[in-house]
Amino acid sequence: MTYRASFKFAGLLVALAMAACGGGGGDSPAAPPVPTTPAGPEQPTTPTVPVTPTPVSTDRIEPLDTGLPKSASSAGAKVAVRSGTAVQATSIRLGPLEGDTQALVKKAMQPAGLTKGDPQQIGVARPVAATAKARDLMGQLNWQPVGAGLQRAAISFTAEGALGVRLGLVVRQLPAGTVLRFYAQAGGDSVQVSGAEVLRSIQRNLDAGDTGDAARTYWSPDFGGAETTLELEVPVAARLEQELDIAVPMLSHFFVSPDQATAASFAKVGESGTCNIDVSCKPELSAESRSVARMVFVVEGGSFLCTGTLLNDAPSSKKPHFLSAHHCISTQTVASSLTTDWFYRSSACNNATANPGTQKVRGGAELLFADSQTDTSFMRLNSAPPQGVVYAGSYVGSVNTSAAVVGIHHPRGDLQKTSAGSVAQFSYCSGERCFPETQQDGKFYAVGWTEGTTEGGSSGSGLFFTIGSRRYLVGQLYGGSSSCAAPTGLDHYGRFDLPFKLALKTWLMPGS
Repeated sequence: MTYRASFKFAGLLVALAMAACGGGGGDSPAAPPVPTTPAGPEQPTTPTVPVTPTPVSTDRIEPLDTGLPKSASSAGAKVAVRSGTAVQATSIRLGPLEGDTQALVKKAMQPAGLTKGDPQQIGVARPVAATAKARDLMGQLNWQPVGAGLQRAAISFTAEGALGVRLGLVVRQLPAGTVLRFYAQAGGDSVQVSGAEVLRSIQRNLDAGDTGDAARTYWSPDFGGAETTLELEVPVAARLEQELDIAVPMLSHFFVSPDQATAASFAKVGESGTCNIDVSCKPELSAESRSVARMVFVVEGGSFLCTGTLLNDAPSSKKPHFLSAHHCISTQTVASSLTTDWFYRSSACNNATANPGTQKVRGGAELLFADSQTDTSFMRLNSAPPQGVVYAGSYVGSVNTSAAVVGIHHPRGDLQKTSAGSVAQFSYCSGERCFPETQQDGKFYAVGWTEGTTEGGSSGSGLFFTIGSRRYLVGQLYGGSSSCAAPTGLDHYGRFDLPFKLALKTWLMPGS
């Protein structure tokens, strides 16, 4: 068993290869050419406490503060209150979870059943026989003219007992001018995506070498309940039988809401006392806190949580480069399903209520580099992060043992927490164990904590090292043995300097 989690689909289930410690094999891929596609619109900056520009250093990249956060909003797709001609939706209903699927849910919700080398599972795959093929879905759609040469049809999916539903749309062809809308019948905002953007997302998966229906799947957002509606809008003149090839063979049934992942079964908020440290109680970490996001993503229909960090590049271009763990996201298809939650922390020190300014960014990411040897997943978000984030600085040299470090993360998807400690040793992880190693050969930092710990869901979170008055990212969480019950256990972080020198400098320090 390794920390490099593997995901396997068996029947209707998604099973995690649970991990104890280990890095996984395989040669690191060479860095691909620098992409020329735009990273998305940039947000205007109104910094309140701007970072003073400093000369470019060859061993670090300085952070970039974009100012205070603005009011909450969603990004990555056009979001608006539904309006216009109402469309009667066909209804597809699934019963409650049962049998082997229910057993998997119980296992995923057991604290002892999860190691921090695994993402936190919050949802399972469920097949939808009624719309499994394109012809099946077409038979369920009732098209209605809505004016301006357009027609619409809608289909509603309900999974009894679900605390969120994401639809897996297998798309092969869409008429020009297609618009997809997702919303809940109960009301609220809708998310609108152009057919062109859906096809671009799928093409990224195919261009990366991913294959099969999984690569052709576009995952809808969820709306926090048991139902999600898909609405299609196409020109009246479209030849639907020839030009529309879309199916919904699967949905992801959230058995735990992302916002309730902790409260539902782990009750970490307010329970762990000094073990898990609320980041809101550490105002000196405000900048680093705003660079860290909770991740929600889909693997073969199962939904999972990890943590990632937004990174600055040397030119401070505001391209949204994002670092997490290979055992969380290792393929473009999974990266395309990514959503990120920003400023997801408590509203005040040791307050169990979430900051009302939490913001969600949809749209997935482009996977630029993945390396199992250092457990590195390096992406560029397809949508700009919200105003108020910090693009974290990074140190591209090696940190010595005994160096003081801090981690910022979302344990079990909880409100943001922090840990403090020091580098105990270098390590090399393989198979079921991590071994002490020299600085030259160790690919991980083994960290011991004096405050706090990490848990499942913290995977991929950043490790920060202080130089002067600033903190710089130096690694991302792989796994380990520390816990509130075992405070002397060590956690292992992939060394950032190794993949940086191998490939990441292509994007983060171009021309170096």
